[in-house]
Amino acid sequence: MKIVIWHGYLLGGTGSNVYTRQLAREWSRGGHDVTVLCQEPHPEHFDLGGAVVIKPDVGGLLPVFVLDHYEGYRVALLQDCSRAELEAWVAPNAAAVRDQLPADLVLCNHVLLGGAVGLASGAPYAVKAHGSELEYSMRGRPGLETWGREVLEAATATFVGSAHIREVVEEVCGHVDRVHEVPPGVDIEEWRPQPRDAALAALVAEARRDPANPSNANERLPDEGNAARLAAFLAGDEPTVVYFGKLLRNKGVHVLLEALRGLDARAVVVGFGDYRAGLEEMAAADRVLFTGPLEHRHLVHLLALADACVVPSIFPEAFGMVAAEAAAAGCPPLVARHSGLAEVAEGLEVEYPPTLRHLTSFATGDAADLRTKLAELLALSDDDRVEIREAARRAAVQRWSWSSVAERLAELGRV
Repeated sequence: MKIVIWHGYLLGGTGSNVYTRQLAREWSRGGHDVTVLCQEPHPEHFDLGGAVVIKPDVGGLLPVFVLDHYEGYRVALLQDCSRAELEAWVAPNAAAVRDQLPADLVLCNHVLLGGAVGLASGAPYAVKAHGSELEYSMRGRPGLETWGREVLEAATATFVGSAHIREVVEEVCGHVDRVHEVPPGVDIEEWRPQPRDAALAALVAEARRDPANPSNANERLPDEGNAARLAAFLAGDEPTVVYFGKLLRNKGVHVLLEALRGLDARAVVVGFGDYRAGLEEMAAADRVLFTGPLEHRHLVHLLALADACVVPSIFPEAFGMVAAEAAAAGCPPLVARHSGLAEVAEGLEVEYPPTLRHLTSFATGDAADLRTKLAELLALSDDDRVEIREAARRAAVQRWSWSSVAERLAELGRV
């Protein structure tokens, strides 16, 4: 098949960026001819399985759902841009899609502006709704909601990652046909259990490869000196909790920090965002290590060292990708029970022994409930710890592998 993936952003980081590059790699490995249209300046840094990357000229504007810094762009919230500005941005992206036709599948990320790009291209197209555009930019804004409905009505298929996002699409855009629920995938080859000593050595080795970041001036790079900091902090076999994701209030990291008070556990907090300084003030400096953002090459080893990965988001999530990745690494996830995170918890519960199923989730925003569940999870016997790690891994392999996800998307989306 000839497959064109349109993605308006980068390939590094989390969320839809990871989704795009993993799909490109899986389809390319499967023998398909794949082209990715995105704004990634360094595609050579990623394993895309041989997929071709093309960067459309968008004139310097980058409409986003959450304000962030993108070097070389004028960044603006999607909802703050005029319709004329957005249509002018869509036009060169749609032209870039047309340049790749004919194609058996054109997959456009995000209802807006991906769906608008697909519609303007004139080609049959499918849309992947990721949630962020719906919740942060479109909800409650009639002009964007109507535009979203129009592009989904014209699509050959709309893919959602969970039942929760299916509901959000209906709430924001109204009823549309041809909606398919396909959860995101996890690279079960990359995320896998490892012996502790080997994982720590590999993590430190990866940190030594990090670029210089004097005074942590670049929030998008790992903190300076992480190799020595991680080696010292993770020495010994104390109970270890990990959070990785953006450091925004909506992500609920403050709930985790409150829950950690009084627990005999250390925590590693990975990520960047405008809430980092506030979180550092809340945290016990000797028990919580902030690393800045880490890449998958670090995280696959860090998760193998952790006894729990907490996903404390207080805002709806399309799917609990972080939790699924932790599970694949054999690290038991503990998630806030709502939206797409609840669906991950339910998948874990199928594999967990009945006596441990309550340790998949906690009440959203409830630090006391999180503290209780964490205390129990960290105090498991050696036999129970092995059992729950194996069950988490089994859930990831059986439910969320990228090979099954890519195969289903191609089958449902092809023209």
